[in-house]
Amino acid sequence: MTEQDISQAPVDKLTGKPIIDTVIYDNKIVAKFLWASIIWGLVGFAVGILLALQLAGMGTSWGVSAFGWLNTEYFSFGRLRPLHTNAVIFAFTGNIIFAGVYYSLQRLLKARMFCDKMSFINFWGWQLIIVAAAITLPLGITSGKEYAELEWPIDIAIAVVWVIFGLNMIMTIIKRRERHLYVAIWFYIATWAGIAMLHIVNSIAIPVDGLKSYSAYAGVQDALVQWWYGHNAVAFFLTTPILGLMYYYLPKAAERPVYSYRLSIIHFWSLVFIYIWAGPHHLLHTSLPGWAQSLGVTFSIMLIMPSWGGMLNGLLTLRGAWDKVRADPVLKFFVAAVTFYGMSTFEGPMMSLREVNALSHNTDWTIGHVHSGALGWVGCMAFGVIYWLIPQVYKVKLFSKDLANYHFWLATFGIILYIIGMWISGLTQGAMWFAFTEDARLMYPDWIEILNNTMLFQWVRAFGGILYITGMVLLIVNVCKTVKASKGVEDDEIQALPLWTEPEPDVYVELAKTKNEARPWIARMNVIHAAIERWPITFIILTGLALSVGSICEIVPNMVQGALTPKIESVKPYTPLELAGRDIYIREGCVSCHTQMVRTLRADTARYGEYTRPGEGIYERPFLWGSKRTGPDLMREGIIKSGDAGAVWHWQHMYDPQITSENSIMPAYAYLYEDDTDYASLTKKLSALHLLGTPYEKETIANAEQLARDQAKQLALMLQEKVTKVGLEPALPDKVEDKEIIALIAYLQRLGTDLEK
Repeated sequence: MTEQDISQAPVDKLTGKPIIDTVIYDNKIVAKFLWASIIWGLVGFAVGILLALQLAGMGTSWGVSAFGWLNTEYFSFGRLRPLHTNAVIFAFTGNIIFAGVYYSLQRLLKARMFCDKMSFINFWGWQLIIVAAAITLPLGITSGKEYAELEWPIDIAIAVVWVIFGLNMIMTIIKRRERHLYVAIWFYIATWAGIAMLHIVNSIAIPVDGLKSYSAYAGVQDALVQWWYGHNAVAFFLTTPILGLMYYYLPKAAERPVYSYRLSIIHFWSLVFIYIWAGPHHLLHTSLPGWAQSLGVTFSIMLIMPSWGGMLNGLLTLRGAWDKVRADPVLKFFVAAVTFYGMSTFEGPMMSLREVNALSHNTDWTIGHVHSGALGWVGCMAFGVIYWLIPQVYKVKLFSKDLANYHFWLATFGIILYIIGMWISGLTQGAMWFAFTEDARLMYPDWIEILNNTMLFQWVRAFGGILYITGMVLLIVNVCKTVKASKGVEDDEIQALPLWTEPEPDVYVELAKTKNEARPWIARMNVIHAAIERWPITFIILTGLALSVGSICEIVPNMVQGALTPKIESVKPYTPLELAGRDIYIREGCVSCHTQMVRTLRADTARYGEYTRPGEGIYERPFLWGSKRTGPDLMREGIIKSGDAGAVWHWQHMYDPQITSENSIMPAYAYLYEDDTDYASLTKKLSALHLLGTPYEKETIANAEQLARDQAKQLALMLQEKVTKVGLEPALPDKVEDKEIIALIAYLQRLGTDLEK
């Protein structure tokens, strides 16, 4: 503190000495989150490499041999994919967010975190949630909702830990020693408020038991709520907190102030208000109401402005510091991150245009777009923060800038290879799906032919991922060497003036002064916003209102419209056996590769049949429209592969996909022929669905197990006639009617048949 600062301090009436606070920042909690981010990042990236290799080679003779030891239920693609996404989003990114927030918040407010116990609970609670996810997802314990797969007990734990984190943050803001809330804190507040709202609303469900639940929403309504959540989880977990880190750590590393405070204000409020509306662009050309689709497209295009405003604010902060950027790997990572942010936030709105979306949706192009944000924007920002923070909390220089530079180039080239591979693959897939001959027939009716034409780019993706994880290994080596040379984590101690030493300015007087400004409206905006920043509770309420407007305007009318839409009389609830099969389908993650939504596009209807009607999903909890077609759409599977022949086809296909589909990369599900269906839980499942409005009769609920066994016996007798007598593979096991494969086949043969009744 300077002598001038001390002279402004209040004087103790008894001693006559200035009142000065000693603040000790908690660096130990920061170090814990940093190490957690590094460890979980390596796990998440490793699982991603495994999945990429499965997609690239599982269908070949080499792939089957090489991955045979992994071809078990716990390592199948459908079960590991949600583990990968949860590990990268909530474990790797979540921990770096907490690390960045805990370090920067204390220094921006000149206050230690409000409660060390809350920080402790935040850390260990979050790690236990991640461990629970790592155990339950490979076991097939999943809600089936993309990016929200964790079951209800874990959802409750997430909400509790998130509330504790928020209270710790808010109380720290209230007891701060700085009146001004810096721009990074705005984004931290929006992150907390946004994720709390999204997680709670989307996770509402009726439990069946401790490991199973059904969504409170169904069909079209569930689809809108899920992608309101899914898109805005990207907004408020992968964007706003990372922008907060950008606004703090980029200027710190560059030793320059943020380019424009005014642009920061516009960037924040426009992003928070607009982003929440854009979710429906994930559901274009579906049975979602047209007005909701149009809102999603409109606000997605509008998102370009605030997103690029933030990008420019970040890059222009580095004006005159480019020599430092060339020498500093931390700044290199930050520049790459902001550049990828600009690219992905241009590509996203472009892909929300109906014509572009028709081509790109369900293809690898979307996968490339997601990873340009996840690996490019989030990953590079996280790496830059790690390289900057480790020396700060351990009070030692980074072991090797050269290793960090090598990491930068490996990561950058890895991302670029990944994106280019997925762009080419996605465009190829879309073009082949939409290709027609001169006589108006599909040019490529065989799905495997389309798949084979993109296999090379799956290897490109895998190689790009290997480069990326190699860089992560270099980071671990660099960090371990750095920490080894230190004396351990050391807390920082500063001297600060109490908050009350700064007089509260008169807002009305400040506004009166703006009348003579050259641009009075901008000056007034600055004054008003500066006042709001001094009132944190008001700031939080206004942020919540900005988030709520779009949410209410989309979700509430869609719920009302769904309730008023006439039902299709032929659409009936699933039989107990079909419901058991559907739960197996969800458990195995089949929706990761197979959509169940025939879009209102000529290519879709020509390939799969009638487009999906809104009323077909009224008993679908959760909805299973999917977002990626590695395999064909299954909405009309019960029509396309109907009757005894269809059942026999599924019997062979699920055991070994290459029996029916040469060069298929789908994993085999031989264990379904060994494991018994859980008939005993069906009564509880039907009871839970009945509470949600599914019209099951009391007799059906009471006799659910027997009804399922009776239907299974009929299907088993037919298979014995068609499989055993003809000598097809695989042979029927003993008590085949009890096996899970029977329930799954019953479900698959039901798909899409309601409209035929």
